[in-house]
Amino acid sequence: MNILGINAYHGDASASLVQNGQLIAAVEEERFNRVKHWAGFPSESIRYCLEVGGITAKDLDHVAVSFNPKANLNKKLLFTIKNRPSLNSLLDRFNKQSKSTSLKQELANACGCNETDIRAHIHNLEHHTTHLASGFFVSPFEEAAILSIDGMGDFVSTLFAAGRGNELEYFSRTHFPHSIGYLYNAITLYLGFPAYGDEYKVMGLAPYGEPEYLEEFRQLIYPKGDSFELNLDYFNHHLEGIAMSWDDGAPRVQPFHSPALEKLLGPARTPKSEVTTKHQNIAKSLQAVTEEIIFHLINELHKKFPSDNLCLVGGVAMNSVANGKITQNTPFKNIYIPAGAADNGTCFGAAFYVWNQILKQPRNFVMEHAFWGSEFSDAECLSALQEHNLEPKKLDRDELLNQVVDSMCAGNVIGWYQGRMEFGARALGHRSLIADPRRVDMRDIINLKIKFREKFRPFAPSILEEDVSEFFELNEPVPFMEKVFKIRPEKRELIPAITHVDGTGRLQSVSRHTNPLYWDLINTFKERTGIPIILNTSLNENEPIVRTPSEAIKCFLRTNMDVIVLGSYYVDRSAI
Repeated sequence: MNILGINAYHGDASASLVQNGQLIAAVEEERFNRVKHWAGFPSESIRYCLEVGGITAKDLDHVAVSFNPKANLNKKLLFTIKNRPSLNSLLDRFNKQSKSTSLKQELANACGCNETDIRAHIHNLEHHTTHLASGFFVSPFEEAAILSIDGMGDFVSTLFAAGRGNELEYFSRTHFPHSIGYLYNAITLYLGFPAYGDEYKVMGLAPYGEPEYLEEFRQLIYPKGDSFELNLDYFNHHLEGIAMSWDDGAPRVQPFHSPALEKLLGPARTPKSEVTTKHQNIAKSLQAVTEEIIFHLINELHKKFPSDNLCLVGGVAMNSVANGKITQNTPFKNIYIPAGAADNGTCFGAAFYVWNQILKQPRNFVMEHAFWGSEFSDAECLSALQEHNLEPKKLDRDELLNQVVDSMCAGNVIGWYQGRMEFGARALGHRSLIADPRRVDMRDIINLKIKFREKFRPFAPSILEEDVSEFFELNEPVPFMEKVFKIRPEKRELIPAITHVDGTGRLQSVSRHTNPLYWDLINTFKERTGIPIILNTSLNENEPIVRTPSEAIKCFLRTNMDVIVLGSYYVDRSAI
């Protein structure tokens, strides 16, 4: 049984393949075309998934797509009649929905076949349903409460549900125009961060501020019953829609706050202008009110389904700061957030919804790691190095680990390229830049040499999962770098490069079972230094995470990275 899952015509377009209930491949289109958050049809991703599965489009039994123009139709019609949104808003929605009707032809074009060759049953699934499935059906839980919370999908921003075995049960939905994701997006744009997905920058800025504007933000959004509402006086998306364009594949969103917001908070910041204390305090206040609403929702969900287990999905589930506080602020004890909790993960959510819910197949898969993307052999790595006129050293496993640790201890920044590429926004030790976390100056070194990014953004610690409790105040599994925890005060001066200004770290707990080479690397560093942690950030430079050996080498050559390691091959810049 071959099920292709697709997230198309939306940010972070992606595809996955599920065979007999097992995830075989999953990848975002941006990794192929090098356009961040690409929002069209994921043709290259589909071809990759079919290749990994050893099949053609003719072999597909089901194709699952993570949006359904017919979902919540009554709510859409009622809203349109009541609010009379602008013609442009209606046309934008119609244009996206019309694309779904040509999906079979797009699939045929991507696969180089005729539309008649595709015999698979095509499922258009409600967006948040695929979010739910992307969390629960790949989780280790037999039963769990599920919260899907994001900007908007199929006219819904938030969905309460529960999972038992291979079935989902729905409780309640929060419909357009009320959305926590929209609030965070609106303030991100107001703060002068215009790129699609820039919310993480505001989350990184928030710890530098104080919640000076918390009461103002409580005027913007507030709990209502088991849900919440936006004060629409401060926004115009319900009247004008959100001007999102992606003609070249790169999503762009225009500001959608009303003049009332600037009366409340002052003039919006222009991009690239100075980030002031006021902007820091606005970011902090936004984060604080977001956490209040998230914890309110989770506590209300627990009343409906009082489990110990929670699956959290949707774009707002990428708020790792809030995620790290859930067990302290709600009754839930075990939190599962998948790799690709945002819209990229709806591709495999759609596939597993078909497998488990529609086909009633038992669950036989748990997502324990994120390594579902492209892989290249040592021979391919060597060929790419030679094409760039580089002369690498080939090292056996122990030599390689010790050489890399030597280089880190010498203050170098290393590109670490191994195995299958990660799915999702985080580099998790296969396409990573790594460095010594003990150096006070390492954040500045990486930003100066390679990343050229805002100084207020932190770098992440990869830590052996056995040692999490020694360095962090909470001891929970964090395989996908999806939670921020407080670092123990007595440990912070040992690892300044990955300790954020508020004493936290967005950690990745590294398992010897699922990531053995990376675990061995960190353990070698621990044996040498006593610190079971290395600094980890993504192997890229203002672009999507690298996919191919050639892309990794080009990143190495155009930056001041000190070392690149591709498989067994080690190249030191001093040897060029």
